[in-house]
Amino acid sequence: MSRSPVDPVPLADDARCPCGTGEVLGSCCAPVLRGQRRAATAEALMRSRYTAFAVGDIDRVMASWHPSTRPLRSALEASLGEESRWLRLEVHRTEQGGPFDDDGVVEFTAHGKREGGRFRLHEISRFTREDGVWRYLDGTVQRDGR
Repeated sequence: MSRSPVDPVPLADDARCPCGTGEVLGSCCAPVLRGQRRAATAEALMRSRYTAFAVGDIDRVMASWHPSTRPLRSALEASLGEESRWLRLEVHRTEQGGPFDDDGVVEFTAHGKREGGRFRLHEISRFTREDGVWRYLDGTVQRDGR
C-alpha cells in the first residue's frame, strides 16, 4: 500500500533527523517544521525542507516556499504522487545564507529510491530572507550525474 504524499509519516523526537546532521529530530529540524523556531540559515531551511519531503509534510514544504515562486498545492502533490523514499542528503556547498544575509545558495544532492530503482536529485537552490524568515526561492537541477 502506498502512502499519500499528504499524509506525513510521524517521527519521534528521539529519532535521527532525516536531514543528515547526525542530530535527533527534536533538536534539529522538528522545531522548524513545527513553527517553534525559525531556520537561522538558508542551509537550515534547506535541511528542514528535505526532512519535510522525506516525511511527506506538504504543509511545511509549501510554507517554506517563497510566495512569488510557490507552486499550487495540487501541482506539488501531483509531482509527489509517485512513491519515493528519500534516503540521504549531502550538502556540497553554501554561499552566503548566514544569519545576517538576505540571500543564499545551497548546493545539495538528495538520494532516493522508488519502484524503478535509486535516483539522485542534484540541485543548486536559491533562498531569500525577508523579515527574518528564510524561504526557498527556486532551484536549478544539475544534470552532471553527481
